[in-house]
Amino acid sequence: MYRKTASIVALASALLTAGCVAGPAPENYSSARWAPGQVAQETGHPEGDWVAPTPVGRGAPSCDWTQPREISQLRRAAPGEFLDRMSPLAAGDRLDIQILGDAGRLSGIYVIGSDGRIDVPGINPLNAAGLSERDVTTQLHAALVAAQIVRPLRNAVRLSLVESSGVPAAVSGAVFAPGAVRAGERNPDSRIGLKEGAVRGDDNISRSVSSAIRAAGGVRPDADVSRIYLIRAGAYMEVDLSGMIYGWASRDVNVTAGDRIVVPSRTCFDPELVRPTPLTIPGIRVYMSNLTRSANNNAGAAIGKETTSLPYGTRLLQALVAMNCVGGSYMASDRRAVLISRNPMNGQSVVVERDIEKLVRLANRDSVNPYLMPDDAIACYDSRWTNFRDALGMVSEAVSTATPAILIGQAAN
Repeated sequence: MYRKTASIVALASALLTAGCVAGPAPENYSSARWAPGQVAQETGHPEGDWVAPTPVGRGAPSCDWTQPREISQLRRAAPGEFLDRMSPLAAGDRLDIQILGDAGRLSGIYVIGSDGRIDVPGINPLNAAGLSERDVTTQLHAALVAAQIVRPLRNAVRLSLVESSGVPAAVSGAVFAPGAVRAGERNPDSRIGLKEGAVRGDDNISRSVSSAIRAAGGVRPDADVSRIYLIRAGAYMEVDLSGMIYGWASRDVNVTAGDRIVVPSRTCFDPELVRPTPLTIPGIRVYMSNLTRSANNNAGAAIGKETTSLPYGTRLLQALVAMNCVGGSYMASDRRAVLISRNPMNGQSVVVERDIEKLVRLANRDSVNPYLMPDDAIACYDSRWTNFRDALGMVSEAVSTATPAILIGQAAN
């Protein structure tokens, strides 16, 4: 009996001791650090080792800019080549074609197919994508006259744009979701001519460089928004969209099918790019975990879809309030939080740990209170008092389980 009781006491002591000890601070590669607030030296917050697999400085990266290598192999276009021309027609555009004297057999609304052509009865399909309305009208008039469908009158054929569709483009560089996008794609509620009938002309302002960048996840905080490259047919032009961020005049540029957009990186963090703007996303999705015990779930912590969808520019402390990691009993005020992020410039993950109460109390909180990025993850650890309480509960369960065995042993003696 004495031995069994001593074993239980030893187990209880171990559990109580474990409940009062915090885990080791996380280690990170020094090259993974890229945002302010990720290092917490001499602030009282947990700070693990920063390991450098290669000789990399521990300081924040300095701003630097180099022209992308592929740009040097292209021809620099004159501004008029991209700016002083109407946006050409593209696949998906809707055209209103009216034939003089036609009783509705040929006249109507035509859509440019995915192959870039329109199919008018009586003639072979005509190429339309990449051309202007005037060019398509001229070709259509000549084809209908050659087929003897219309007379060679000047106004025998009229063509007008009803709706500009979205156009495919490719975005690369310092954006959160590089790849193929559609700039200016419309939802059914914003379609032109579906409710009000046929109209003439359309200005799809979303068929632009800024719209394509937003469709690619928006610019990252290290982006150079004053030198964005628009590439078309072996030529390029520099587009300065910094006014959309800082509040001065800025001229956006229309894009057409097949355009490429390259957003260079300055290799440093600009806080001005961490807020909703015409070049950034309005909000981010963050993964959260606030479990009092491993067996419980996030529902008890009021973590739902609305909580994990945060405005772009939210910092760690604001997210901790949203996930109910701040406040409550003062005995639970020594909770800690872990932020799991990723350096988008090199793909290395970074994990930082913060003492929540110090974030609330200390005046220098912003220096150790990182901005949240898309797809970051946050986890809250319970306080030592909560761990102590749970340890007591485990000891009570162990004692309750062992008591019948002890009584049985005494009866046997």
